[in-house]
Amino acid sequence: MNKKITLGLAISLIAIASAVTFILTSFFSLQSFNKKLVDFNEKSAKYEKLNSLDTLVRDLYFGEIEEDQLSSGILKGYMNGIGDKYSRYLTADEYQEMLAEDNGMRVGLGITVGIDESGYIVIGEILEKSPLADSDIKAGDIIVAVDGKDVLKEGYNAAVDAMKGEEGTDVRITIRRDGIDKAYTFKRTAIEIESVSYEMLDNYIGYIKISSFKKNTPEQFADALETLTSNSVKALIFDVRDNVGGLVTSLEKCVDPLLPEGVIANAVYKDNHEETLVYSDESEIEIPMVVLVNSNTASAAELFAASLKDFDKADIVGEQTFGKGVMQSVYKLDDGSAVSVTVAEYKTTVSDCYNGIGIAPDHIVPTSDEDKTDLQLSKAIEVINELD
Repeated sequence: MNKKITLGLAISLIAIASAVTFILTSFFSLQSFNKKLVDFNEKSAKYEKLNSLDTLVRDLYFGEIEEDQLSSGILKGYMNGIGDKYSRYLTADEYQEMLAEDNGMRVGLGITVGIDESGYIVIGEILEKSPLADSDIKAGDIIVAVDGKDVLKEGYNAAVDAMKGEEGTDVRITIRRDGIDKAYTFKRTAIEIESVSYEMLDNYIGYIKISSFKKNTPEQFADALETLTSNSVKALIFDVRDNVGGLVTSLEKCVDPLLPEGVIANAVYKDNHEETLVYSDESEIEIPMVVLVNSNTASAAELFAASLKDFDKADIVGEQTFGKGVMQSVYKLDDGSAVSVTVAEYKTTVSDCYNGIGIAPDHIVPTSDEDKTDLQLSKAIEVINELD
């Protein structure tokens, strides 16, 4: 038998439902409002504390405050304060320098340097296209001053940064050799970074060294592969020791010809959604491979090694890698500066993320500083011969 609801009862039920909806909506709205109010009060307290600190310092500080430097320092301090060693604030100049590096270009004097036992800058290598190439300066010479400022007084890092700058501008360096100082002036030059080198070892084993993943790395890598494969290479050794990473887009283009078709690696974001990070097409090189790694192999270089390892394309030889399995995105700000912030972790579709852990080699060979023989490379060749 059908039961009928009277009009009055129906209206009453609607009214009750509406009241419940209103109460629930009000409850959650109040919660949201209270949370926003707490956030506002916390932020207001932080800004008030910073304002108090600023007032105190300006009243008491004996020196002069450089406002641009202060602003940059505050922003850098904020990024340091979030507790992520990979996130950072970049000034406009630092951002442009980063873009040039990512593009595979370096503006400066075209030299590699290190810190001498005296604290000054020692020249390690003078690149072929360096403005110093036609001078009498040579590897092992000591740079004691940059633009007239003593390296020891300015600090090593500040002095190295001072040699960088805008292409075409002058920089003056003072060279010390055999106790005699001599000043030189050069124009800063944009020089393409050679991030890939290669050679054919005995028994037709191809060796490819990748020092970083820049925008121009895939082109250089493709040239290396083409040259070696066209010369009947029977196996490949990829060396990513001391490679601290770079552009994942470049990594993808490098591993593509080495791996089977499909999704190789994904990025996992804050809300747990995943996006394809590395995809390989159907072309695939089918020869024995080994990847050389060490404790300085990081980020995209680790993903290179992990991809070849996880898809059974290569054995890993060397040391446990660094363990950086998170990626950063760079956002340009209105004044030309930028912020690089960690936005996701990544992993291959086969194994877990290696962030904070690193990748364990199949064959552990520690780096030896005492023996000039490259024991890790020797082991890689041994493994290749066993795989062949």
